[in-house]
Order: sequence, then structure tokens, then C-alpha cells
Amino acid sequence: MSNDVDRVARTIERLDRLADLGRLTSEEGTTRPGLSAAEQRACELVGAWMEEEGLVVSWDGAGNLFGRLPGSDGSTAEIWTGSHLDTVPNGGRFDGALGVIVGLEAVSALRGRGHGPTLVVTVFRYEEGWRFGGGCFGSRAITGDLRPDELDTVDAQGVSVRDALKALGFEGPTAAGSLPGCVIEVHVEQGPVLEARNVPHAVVTVIAGIGGFTATFSGASGHAGTLPLSHRRDAFLAAADFALDLRRTALSISDAVATIGDVRIPGGAQNVVPGLTAVSVDVRAPTSEGVHRLADAVQRLAREAARRNGCSAEVETRWLTEPVAMNDRVRAALHRAAGELAVEAIDLPSGAGHDAGIFAAHGVPTGMLFVRSLNGGVSHRPDELTDPTDVGTAIAVLTGTLAHLSGAESDEHSKNSVSPGVGP
Repeated sequence: MSNDVDRVARTIERLDRLADLGRLTSEEGTTRPGLSAAEQRACELVGAWMEEEGLVVSWDGAGNLFGRLPGSDGSTAEIWTGSHLDTVPNGGRFDGALGVIVGLEAVSALRGRGHGPTLVVTVFRYEEGWRFGGGCFGSRAITGDLRPDELDTVDAQGVSVRDALKALGFEGPTAAGSLPGCVIEVHVEQGPVLEARNVPHAVVTVIAGIGGFTATFSGASGHAGTLPLSHRRDAFLAAADFALDLRRTALSISDAVATIGDVRIPGGAQNVVPGLTAVSVDVRAPTSEGVHRLADAVQRLAREAARRNGCSAEVETRWLTEPVAMNDRVRAALHRAAGELAVEAIDLPSGAGHDAGIFAAHGVPTGMLFVRSLNGGVSHRPDELTDPTDVGTAIAVLTGTLAHLSGAESDEHSKNSVSPGVGP
């Protein structure tokens, strides 16, 4: 078997082993909550693989894992590549984990290069955000973006972030240190575009801005059989009207999406007209104008839908983030590496948030390589699928990109890099 084939086979085998950490039965997906024992076991397994590949392994107080391939130039900022190992409940085996293992293979392939900056394979803790809220915990700990009260946030069982870290042997985040000179994250697309276009990869142009809201509609409850439709103040109908109006608005904005992912009727019953309905709202767009148009529309459309149905509406803004562009130089290096391998890679925005976006927002030159998702692009599901051939080209493209970026640091890169050093 050729070395390239060996790397692909090893990557798939390692992804399978990781998938078993947090899977209860062979028919189910993987559940590895952030800052859980299962996520820690996955990190420790990857740490052992890092050591096998000759990397120097370390951890920080937030539980982030680093595997370093020391370079000859200690004055040049490090180049990081990696992703996360936590999953959503009943998730797939590629989301997050692929970027970690592809990164490990790419850095391993560059052993013995003999020059350039230190290359680092990274595992960022608790990216998904469903256990405690928030998300991208590890990367935000590195950049100093954690809120003062965030360690006191608790999960559904009453366990705080602070206690979860302590149970795993970590003291908690310390003051932000030196940031890397460059970050590259490989990730499955989690969407259908690449499969539909029959293209294996995409170089991410921008990570979309995201708005999260809770819209609460208040009307009046009543008997489902005796209250005429014309006399009703149905809070659910107001929410339904709002959802349809928001969809129409999102369709009018390029590459925008809007999702009502959670609907709750407190005290609801089959034979009661809903007097109160609360819905979650998620809006995303790749431009600042687009995400703010959607955010404004959420407020306006909720009030209008409520008024038409004899109800009132209150909208709480839970978060609103700006789109984050990927670095032109890193994108060019990804395209160059793909071109040298005759691998097609299109430009594509990311509708999902990623750890890469946290570093890009802090001025760290950052890039992302998407790998084609199959089965219609499904993700966060057990049937998430990526072809081994695409895994192989992802390893090769990332290896070439790291070689280009570490072989000759340009003046532009040195200027854009945040303070050089050894990082966490």
C-alpha cells in the first residue's frame, strides 16, 4: 500500500475508534458532550496518537489539547490546525473529529522538513454548545472571550462548567496568552452543495453572522370546541404566521437562512386554544447587511404577526454575531495546494459557526477547508458520511497548504500575525 493510502486507512480507522467513544449501541450515533468523561477519553486517545507521531503533547487549563511538531524558527508564530471532538446527541463520526485526524496526518507528513515555524495539531474543547450553552468554549478560552460568569453556567443536571473541568483534572482557563500566527480548520461541509455540484472540496470565504432570539406570543386560552375561530387570540397561530413571514424574508436575502427550531406551548393541551407560545429563532447570513436585515425583521415580523392574530409579542435577543471573513493569504494557499494536486475546490461561505471564526475575529490569519458531505449533506446525525477518497485529498491539500505557509513567511503574514510565541 502506498503511503497516501496508508494515511487514509489510518484516518478512517481512527475515526471509527473515536465514534465508539460515546456510542451506546452499534445502531446509534455518538454522544460526547463537551467537557464530559467521553470527550476527555477521546482527547486522551488522540493525545496518544500525537505521541506516536512524535509530537510534543500539552494541555491548557480549559482542557484544550496541543500536539507540537517543533520547527527551527522559534521566533515565528506557530501554525495551528485542528477542530473539536465533542458531538451533538446522537451525532455523526465526521463532524469535528475529521479536522483533528486530518490535521494529525498532515502534520505527521511534514516531519523532517527541517525548517520553519512550529506546527501544532489542536483539539478545542466543547465546541457544540448544547450542554451548557455558548459553544466554542476552548477557542474562546484561548482568545480571552469567556464571560466572567461563564464557568458558573450549569447543565441540565446542575453541573457547572467549573465543576466539569475540575472533575477532568483541569484548573480552568487562565489569562489569554500568545495567539497562533495562523489557524487552518478542516471540516465536513455539513450541507448538500458540494455533493450536488460533484466537487470534493471548498475553500471557505466567510463564516456567516448568526442571530439567536426567543419570540414569545401572548394571546388568550380558551375551549377548543366552543370558542369560534373569529373570536380567538391564538398565540400559536401568531407564531406560525411569524415563521412563514420570516421564511419569505430570508428567501429575499442572498444565502440567508432562518429557522424556528423549538416551539413551546406552556400548559398546552389538545382541546385548549394556546394562550402562550414561545419559539426559538435562528437567523444566519454571510454579510453584515444580511444578518442585520434578518435581525430587524425578527422584531418587526413578530409584532405584525401578533397584531393580526389579536396577540402581543416580545422578542429577546440572545446573541448576534457579525460575519467573519477568512484570510486571503490562507485561502490562496489552500487553492494553490489544491491546484497543484489537480483537486477541484470551489469558494463557499459557511453557514455554521466554527472555532476558526473565533480566531479570525481576533485578527489571526485563518482559513477553512470543507470536505464534501454525502447522503444529501446531512450532519449532526448518525448517517453523516464522507467518502474516503475525499478524506485522502483533504489530507493532501492540508499538507501542501501547511508546507506553503511554513516554508516562507511573507511580510504580510508577519504583519497580520498576533504576537509570536509558543501559545498555550
